Amino acid sequence: MEEQIRTVIIDDEKSNILTLKNLLDKYFPSIKIIGTGSNVAEGVKVIDESEPDLIFLDISMPDGDGFDVLTNVTYRVFEVIFTTAHDQYALKAFDYSAIHYLLKPIEYTELRQAINRYNTVKKQGTLSARLSVLKDNLQHKFHKIIVPSTEGLNIVLLDDIIRMEASDVYTVFYLTNKRKLLASKPLNTFEKMLTDQPFSRIHAKHLVNLKYVQRYVKGKGGYVVLEDGEEIDVSVRKKIDFLNALKEYARSM
Repeated sequence: MEEQIRTVIIDDEKSNILTLKNLLDKYFPSIKIIGTGSNVAEGVKVIDESEPDLIFLDISMPDGDGFDVLTNVTYRVFEVIFTTAHDQYALKAFDYSAIHYLLKPIEYTELRQAINRYNTVKKQGTLSARLSVLKDNLQHKFHKIIVPSTEGLNIVLLDDIIRMEASDVYTVFYLTNKRKLLASKPLNTFEKMLTDQPFSRIHAKHLVNLKYVQRYVKGKGGYVVLEDGEEIDVSVRKKIDFLNALKEYARSM
């Protein structure tokens, strides 16, 4: 028999609780709803009394927000899936922090993805670290990212990333002080995540931090020399986009 996931739903709109509960009851027999709450106070009470494995938590409520719930609970051994309205900055912050979210109105496909992700990250712990990164990035700071590896989750400063290199379905992070990290996600994932940051995909295999580009050497595609001395080829196809990105970065300095 599949192990049951003891679950609490906290949302200030009863209709959202009902919609989510119906979806969970219909499609996810392993999810057992053991309590609900419609504000911060009720949320804290139901979590401490029922000690759930998983919480679906509204990020915005009349008497505070989801973080107020998480700050005030005594019981803390659970995972969180936030529910939120569409906001590009908020969604980016969730991606950076490896904490899953559901957009309202909640749909089955996204719910399934969220629960699959829960089953992956529940073994890795570090919820407090991921929440810290999320809170920072929700304030539009975006200076840290959570990088999943085969050994767990790692907090990485964006300024410490010199470059990233594709390695099959993995990504090798080359960091300052000659540190390396093997991330358990493909390079495309990080390229999309860092679109608004000073990173440029200069080759099918390489994403570089423009901060560490010391020199560009001309050629058919050419190559860049990074501050750590590495020389990385620029593909012909990526050359124009890279040079434009480099000029834009230089102008922003």
